[in-house]
Order: sequence, then structure tokens, then C-alpha cells
Amino acid sequence: MKNLHDILKKENYRKVKFKITKTQHLLIKAKINGVTGNFILDTGASNSCVGFESVDLFLLEAKKSKTKAAGAGATGMFTQLALKNQLQLGSWKDSDFELVIFDLSHVNEALTQYKAKPVHGIIGADILMKGKAIVDYYNHYLYLLK
Repeated sequence: MKNLHDILKKENYRKVKFKITKTQHLLIKAKINGVTGNFILDTGASNSCVGFESVDLFLLEAKKSKTKAAGAGATGMFTQLALKNQLQLGSWKDSDFELVIFDLSHVNEALTQYKAKPVHGIIGADILMKGKAIVDYYNHYLYLLK
């Protein structure tokens, strides 16, 4: 069988490297509005998000949201939305990207308990579906369609 990378390259997929953390999370670098941050790549998260503390860092315009967030052992968390942002993962780009903003402190507390570095946010299924993602766990690559 042909090499997966060669096949996907011919189909115009972009390859993005990720790392596996001590906690078995997939860690990926992303640029939001031109600013680089560390994110967990989470196929089980419905939406991509950042923590409240990263709003200024990523130049986000936070808007009110009626939606409550749940995940990682927490429920009913207050959220905000940031619309029309630019996202870049490797050479793959999305210029109309929505972000959920909520309290990520419980996620980062858990990471630091295991001596892992905190993250700015989570890249979720919204982006993975938009990019028709393929995750190569063995070689630590995320492939997104151009």
C-alpha cells in the first residue's frame, strides 16, 4: 500500500505535527489571529475553545452567549463567543473561525498536577469536520483538507 502521506498530499491535505503529552493528550500548536498558542486536539470536544485568560492574547472580541459548556467533569459553565477569527494549523487556514470562550482552569489544573504544561485552549470537532480531518496517531500527524 502507498504511503498515507503521499496519498493525502495528492488529495490536497495539509499535514500538521502534534505531540503526545505525559497525560496522553494530543498537543498541537495553533495560531489564532496571528498569535501562536498551545492547544489540546480533542476529537470528543464539539467546539474549539480558549480560556477567558487568553481573550486579550488572541485579540478576541468576546460576545455574550446563552450556551452553557460542559466537559472534563464540569457542567453548566458560563461561556462567551468570539466570531470571525483567523485560525492557522500548520499551513491550513480558516479565516471565519468561531471560538467558545470559557473557564479552562479545571483543565489546566489537571494538566499541572501531572507536571504537564497548561494549554490556551482546545481544537475540537468543529474544525476537524470543517477540514475533513484524518488523525494519524502512529506518526503524530493531523491532516486537514485545503
